[in-house]
Amino acid sequence: MAHSEFNASQTEPVHLYQIWMFPDKGGYKPEYDQKHFSEEEKRGKLRLLASSDGRDGSVKIRQDNDLYATVLGAGERVKHELKPERHAYVQVARGSVKLNGKKLETGDGAAISEEKSLELAGVEDAEVLVFDLA
Repeated sequence: MAHSEFNASQTEPVHLYQIWMFPDKGGYKPEYDQKHFSEEEKRGKLRLLASSDGRDGSVKIRQDNDLYATVLGAGERVKHELKPERHAYVQVARGSVKLNGKKLETGDGAAISEEKSLELAGVEDAEVLVFDLA
């Protein structure tokens, strides 16, 4: 496998998180997709970015995982319910939030198992990724 990352913009800087999710099985022909999701689409709600079925305009991936993003201001909240036997991973890209009451800052991540729901509350302007994992 060969891959590379680059900034698609000639004028704007890039802040990049490289996150790998292995496919549900081997032997697939490689594919690539790229979409832009505006801040307005993520403000105060969880916006689905990637899913196994490409629903709601998300990027289609070959794994039973859903990736969401949210942008929260101070005091804004979002909640995500986890189905039984599901796990989650939360990554704070910028700002600070409380995850189920525990404070997380820029660059912090949290692995979650055996929880029924996640509640994110903005402490200061924040952008957060939420992975709902099989």
